[in-house]
Amino acid sequence: MNAHTKPDPTKPDTAPALLREDHDGIATLTLNRPAARNPLSEAMLAALRDAFVAIAADRSVRVVVLTAAGPVFSAGHDLKEMSARRGDGDRGRAYFTDVLGRCSAMMQQITALPQPAIAAVEGTATAAGCQLVATCDLAVAGNEARFCTPGVHIGLFCSTPMVALSRNLSAKHAMEMLLLGEMVPAQEAMRMGLVNRVVPAGEALAEAHRLAAVIASKSPATVKTGKRAFYEQREMGLAAAYDHASAVMAENMLARDAEEGIGAFMEKRQPVWRDS
Repeated sequence: MNAHTKPDPTKPDTAPALLREDHDGIATLTLNRPAARNPLSEAMLAALRDAFVAIAADRSVRVVVLTAAGPVFSAGHDLKEMSARRGDGDRGRAYFTDVLGRCSAMMQQITALPQPAIAAVEGTATAAGCQLVATCDLAVAGNEARFCTPGVHIGLFCSTPMVALSRNLSAKHAMEMLLLGEMVPAQEAMRMGLVNRVVPAGEALAEAHRLAAVIASKSPATVKTGKRAFYEQREMGLAAAYDHASAVMAENMLARDAEEGIGAFMEKRQPVWRDS
């Protein structure tokens, strides 16, 4: 993406689906289909996939912020795009399987990114859009933001959003969202554990950038190690998790940035990170 690309308001379909802007080690990705409520369409999934591939290999990027243009963060899958394939010979089975697989792969890219990802949410995030928020490592919401997994209302249980919700919320809170399909206000979403912070409306992106700047000041190698270990140990039993975390921490102690950071702490000076 060109960091300086500006959409043409008279030709919304020609504008990039996703905008990227880099500044001080922070890559900001903006979902850019506001007229269509920023759906996770084929085009958006492809754009996000390509952006995450590029960012994962870009050592100048230390944090990713994901936001959206317009009053809706993301309405989830493009149901019109998907329903158009019901006329296929298999009633769309192969297509549905492919699109959902691509969406799931993109979500896993976020978890696998070396850099932390922060969602900055204004407006509504529903279905797979809510899944996107839950998948990010951190999330900030404007106080008028709302979250919902409404599939149960239309006979389509939000099974893939369930994966992210069940790994971030308590079981009871996740099932409440999935079974009731009701809008959850920002403050309630924070209580549930879906978002980290709630700020005045319109300030979510600024707060996400503030958090990103704090993270970007840390050793990139250390942050990468910690993020990877967090998601690895979470899938393990207690004893295995401690064994794994101990091994990761012992290896981390041998890193040059750990030696520098501990030395700087003892010498009461600012560390100079070498990203190794």
